[in-house]
Amino acid sequence: MNTMTLWHISGWGFAALAFAALLVGFSKTAVSGANTVSLAIFAAILPARASTGVLLPVLIAGDVLAVLTYRRHAHWPTLWRLFPAVAAGVVAGTLFLVWADDGVVRTSIGAILLLMAGVTLWRRRTAGTPEDPDEVGTRAGRVKARSYGVLGGFTTMVANAGGPVMSMYLLSAGFRKLGFLGTSAFFFLIVNVSKVPFSAGLGLIDGHSLLLDAALVVFVVPGAFLGKWAVHRINQRLFEQLVIAATIVGGLQLLLR
Repeated sequence: MNTMTLWHISGWGFAALAFAALLVGFSKTAVSGANTVSLAIFAAILPARASTGVLLPVLIAGDVLAVLTYRRHAHWPTLWRLFPAVAAGVVAGTLFLVWADDGVVRTSIGAILLLMAGVTLWRRRTAGTPEDPDEVGTRAGRVKARSYGVLGGFTTMVANAGGPVMSMYLLSAGFRKLGFLGTSAFFFLIVNVSKVPFSAGLGLIDGHSLLLDAALVVFVVPGAFLGKWAVHRINQRLFEQLVIAATIVGGLQLLLR
């Protein structure tokens, strides 16, 4: 019995999942937040809760490629500020998954993503100049990091949708393109790997899901190379607009599905 039969996936369904895996690679090395489209595709082809467990190893493969590509551009002071709040968010997300059904999860995450996009757009209209990443250690900066960190940990645990939340934080903190990609690469590699025991404990990762991952992960590599080629051809303003647009689309998909 092959993997597609185990999951009752048609040829077109597998093609859609392969495209979603390719998009994961692209998003990790070019436009972070675009993999909300991948999240929607996985949830449409597979059972909604199970789809998060299948998608997680695919995301980790993309994270590894992103770290290898942008490792010299990470801003570690920002990462250290975020991790404690993210850990609290992951624990809260795990508890939430114990009782929440798919409808509650989708509505909650979609609303959070749209709220984050709205806040970021408002800040960009009212702020004079963006903060430098080295200056976000102020009291206001620490409060913002904790708030986004908890939301990021929560959303990444319940729906693998933490990318847009952290994208909004990094944009609001004034990160330029390569610093943005390098910092988010390390952030999500560490966070996604730490989620594996929680997902396995909830039964979202098992032998069947890993078999499907083995078939899909090969499609992440060409997506990552495509993203690496594209990112140097996208100017900063367009890059930021694409990140925000991907966040809004992802939030609407979750709310309307």
